[in-house]
Amino acid sequence: MTSDAQRSGAGAGGTVAVLGGGKIGEALLGGLVAAGRDAGALLVVEPVAARAEELTARHGVRVVDAPEAARRADVLVIAVKPADVPGALDAVHDVLAGRAPGGVAGGDRPTVVSLAAGIPTSALEARLPADTAVVRVMPNTPMLVGRAMCVLSPGSAAGESELAAAEEMLAAVGRTVRVPEAQQDLATALSGSGPAYVFLLAEAMIDAGVALGLARPVATELVTATVEGAGGLLTTPGSDGREGAAPHPGLLREAVTSPGGTTAAALAALEADGLRPALARAVAAARDRSAALGRQYG
Repeated sequence: MTSDAQRSGAGAGGTVAVLGGGKIGEALLGGLVAAGRDAGALLVVEPVAARAEELTARHGVRVVDAPEAARRADVLVIAVKPADVPGALDAVHDVLAGRAPGGVAGGDRPTVVSLAAGIPTSALEARLPADTAVVRVMPNTPMLVGRAMCVLSPGSAAGESELAAAEEMLAAVGRTVRVPEAQQDLATALSGSGPAYVFLLAEAMIDAGVALGLARPVATELVTATVEGAGGLLTTPGSDGREGAAPHPGLLREAVTSPGGTTAAALAALEADGLRPALARAVAAARDRSAALGRQYG
C-alpha cells in the first residue's frame, strides 16, 4: 500500500531517481524525457564524473548522490549491475528507513523498482527497511530504442498502486506484462534473452546470403528490413486476416507459405534440422541458468 501523496506523485510526474547511469539507466531516463516527463523531476546517481556530465548534457537530468536520491524519490530505480546491487541498497537504506512505508498513515517511502537481472524480491527486501515496496522488473535491450518488453513481479509489500506506478514509468520505454515471480526465470528466457535469438537468426540469414553470392551490405539490408517488417506484422492487430484480433504467428507464417513454393521448401529444411526442438532447448537452458543465478542472491 502507498499513501495518496505517493500514488499521485509516482504515477503523475513525481520524482524518479535512478541508481546507475549505464545504458539501461540512461535508456529509462531518455525515454521519460522523450515522453514529456519534466527533466527536473529525474535524478540519477552516477559516480563516474565524465559519465554524469554526459547524462546531464544529453537529457537535462540532475546528478545526485545516493542518499539524496533516496530522500527525494517517489520511485527509486535500481539500474546497476547485479553484483553492485548490495552496495547500492546499503547506500540508501538509512534514508529509506527514515521515510515511513506507504502502509503507515502519511507514509512516503518510495517504491523500489529493480532492473537488476536475476535478483529475487526477497533478497532485495532483506537489504531494505521492513515493508519497503519492491517491484522486480526484467527489461530487455530494445529498451535502448524505446521498444522494451518489461516483465514485472511484485514483492511482498507491493500492491496494485506500486505496480501501476512502475508500469506507467516503464511505458515510456516500451511494453509491460505482469507475471508471478515464480515465472520470472521463464520470462527472462523468452524476452530477456530473446533478442539474442533473433539477432543470431538474422546473422545466420545474412551469412547464408553472402555464401550464396550476395554482397554483405545487400544481404544485411534485406535481412534487417525483413526482421523489422515481420515484427510489425506480429504486433499489428488484424495483420493475419482476422480483423481486430491479435496476430497469430502460425497464421502469418501460413500466409507466406504457398504450397510447393520457395518458403515451403525453406521451412521443410528448417523443420528437418530441428529448429523447433533446438529453440525449446535454448529457452529451457536460459530459464535454468536464470534460476541458478538467482539462487546466488537468495
